[in-house]
Amino acid sequence: MTQREKLPIEAFDYVLPNERIAYSPTKERADSKLLVWDNKIIAETTYAAIANYIPEKSTLLFNNSKVIAARIFFEKNKKNETANSTTTITKESPIEIFCLEPSATYSPISIAMQATEKVEWICLVGGAKKWKEGLLEKSFLIQNKKITVFAKKMAALEGKFLIEFSWKGPIHFSEIIEQIGKIPLPPYLQRATTEEDKERYQTTYAKEEGSVAAPTAGLHFEKKIFESLAEKNIESAFITLHVGAGTFLPVKTENINDHNMHAEFFEVPRSMIEFLLNRAIKNESHQGNGEIAPLIAVGTTTLRTIESIYWLGVKLLQLKNTNGAEKLPLMELKLLQWDAYELKQFETSNKDALTALLNWMQANKMSSLITSTQLMIVPGYTFKLCNGLVTNFHQPKSTLLLIIAAITGDKWKSIYQHAIDQQYRFLSYGDGSLFWIR
Repeated sequence: MTQREKLPIEAFDYVLPNERIAYSPTKERADSKLLVWDNKIIAETTYAAIANYIPEKSTLLFNNSKVIAARIFFEKNKKNETANSTTTITKESPIEIFCLEPSATYSPISIAMQATEKVEWICLVGGAKKWKEGLLEKSFLIQNKKITVFAKKMAALEGKFLIEFSWKGPIHFSEIIEQIGKIPLPPYLQRATTEEDKERYQTTYAKEEGSVAAPTAGLHFEKKIFESLAEKNIESAFITLHVGAGTFLPVKTENINDHNMHAEFFEVPRSMIEFLLNRAIKNESHQGNGEIAPLIAVGTTTLRTIESIYWLGVKLLQLKNTNGAEKLPLMELKLLQWDAYELKQFETSNKDALTALLNWMQANKMSSLITSTQLMIVPGYTFKLCNGLVTNFHQPKSTLLLIIAAITGDKWKSIYQHAIDQQYRFLSYGDGSLFWIR
């Protein structure tokens, strides 16, 4: 029986008082509190001073995914026949379509966002019972021209639906949802999106459209923080992982091993993997002569992406030893939920894993690695590439809390209790921590 199979989710529960949940952001991003942990709590400060706790020449990795206005409300008309055969039209409560991810035909997300005339998305539908048949439609004006968007149910998919959106006119889907969609706030906030949310539930460096939830660890970073990092020769680098709605889902199974981890798409440029390889080579040459500057992930999405890169390299090496990795189709190299644990017998040096990945990309003429990961980090996981994590305080029984437990062991309990006692703000709009991975 493996380590992961022995972990009951009840061991990762705690009482989160309602008053400790941040229902709105701080006045300034950098005002959020920051707890610094290195085998014990070593500092309590704010994000404005984070550069003071990071060594010179370190690299901070950020997720530059941009939250899209993924919630679209359609009004459905209801026809009523009166006794004298008069037909009246009344408005029913809106039907909400929540776009989760594009269908395989329109993947990756960048293709779906640039689609014209039609696109297919896998969606949640609020009020699905009222929408038995027919098209839903919604109109809006852009540059004084009326655009009508139609939604059609194509198939039911185990609680979700395949929805086709169609429209006329040379306009991209990204422009459509910007006009008619709403930013999807975390469900626990239980309120409508405000004008403030449009700005604050988005990182200042958001660039690549595709997330339906913000990479919240980055919400605290603003211009003056980046300037303080640069003054200390701390590099800032960027990857892209599109955060899915599954990030909000608690683990509902009794054993962690039975939880189905959601998959998320990511894109990492070849230059980033080359940087990681050069760093791995320096690490090998520095053995016994002190460590090189740390690599710190800002957010669990960034951490999962970077760690996934190592295991994809291991997976390629293992495939090469069996049936030839060079024959692997591009979109079939993806990391499944437990791959990192099942591939542990094949693990190798960071240098060899990253070299294998770069060689495969070169053979396939790829300038970026675009794939998906289901990597689930649980206690017992050995971190390969990252030395630190900047993150918020997470919900009980969540996969995100499991990552904290993988870094700190059982100490997460005293850390979180301390944060509650000291009135730290929790969850997406809350305060955060800097954890060193040793």
